Amino acid sequence: MIDYAQVPSPCYVIDEERLLSNLSCLRKVADAAGIKIIMALKAQALWRLFPMIREYVDGTTASSMGEALIATRHFGSLTHTYAPVYTDADFPAIANCSSHITFNSLSQYNRFCPWLRSVNHKVSVGIRINPMWSEVETDLYNPCAEGSRLGVTSDLLSSGLPEEIEGLHFHTLCESMDTDLEKTLSVVEERFGKAIAQAKWINMGGGHLITHSNYNTSNLIDILKSFHHRHPHLEIILEPGAAFVWRTGELVATVEDVVENSGIKTAMLNVSFACHMPDCLEMPYQPEIRGAKKACELGPESKSIGYRYRMGGCSCLSGDYVGDWLFDHPLEVGKRIIFEDMIHYTFVKTTMFNGVSHPSICIWRKEKGLQILRAFNASEYEARMG
Repeated sequence: MIDYAQVPSPCYVIDEERLLSNLSCLRKVADAAGIKIIMALKAQALWRLFPMIREYVDGTTASSMGEALIATRHFGSLTHTYAPVYTDADFPAIANCSSHITFNSLSQYNRFCPWLRSVNHKVSVGIRINPMWSEVETDLYNPCAEGSRLGVTSDLLSSGLPEEIEGLHFHTLCESMDTDLEKTLSVVEERFGKAIAQAKWINMGGGHLITHSNYNTSNLIDILKSFHHRHPHLEIILEPGAAFVWRTGELVATVEDVVENSGIKTAMLNVSFACHMPDCLEMPYQPEIRGAKKACELGPESKSIGYRYRMGGCSCLSGDYVGDWLFDHPLEVGKRIIFEDMIHYTFVKTTMFNGVSHPSICIWRKEKGLQILRAFNASEYEARMG
């Protein structure tokens, strides 16, 4: 268990024991279903943890040259790569780092596939398909929203797969449950049946929140086995991201001031929602704070209980704040605030707006305690600006 008194502030801190529990869960699902699970670096790319992670999974998936280079240099194997668009400048390096490359469009396939013939290892080629169906409600995260730029629709593959394409890739989920995949597969099979019959592998993308406490892993295994029974020629791949680090760590912050305006008290923190927790503003969502309750979940009752505070970020963006929480005590300068479940889609998306420094990144080892993986300072911003 993490001793937060030893953790610097601000800091993202990961619990090794909880991470290993998630990894074990993913390995069990992959073995039971007879599939491959690879890790999407877009959710977190802590390469210092790769020696631990690679004992449990079948590889990585990258979405850029930067991620592909991290995968090959630190995970120690070629990666599965998909990017919405490739460029002449980046594609040669990406090809050298990849075992699989998925194209977003047939025009990108036609442009870059010939380049793969000069690579000194076999690269399996895939195409991203868009079934035009998803239950993701937030358009920012819905890859099947009307007019989506992601993937080819079924009419473009009505005559089958181009000669060199061996795989299909779809991604329709976002922090989704097992039943969401089941519904998606029904649509994919209906709309892309001919392409499925020709393919050698199918990548069912990310968004499978397998390590969530409410996720029915037994049902997922049954879904995947049933799909494989219908299509025994296909290798099946899942590439979750958040599931690897779901509820494995926190963002530790500190109250630096308390201000009041129009009866609203705001705890001013040494972290920023805009810079360090961007999903809170983009989704938007209100994260959990240890020892506090969300006022929005209590309704009218919240007006008469506890001490109510809005959380305010340290950047000068006017909207750098989120929600109201209720505490059982007044907040004072120096009080630690622990934001729950802040490892996925946080430090991979942080910005240096205002020159605000990144929080440190640490892991709490089960046997050895706190280990600082990375600490940041103002010189990082200076280096980035010139």
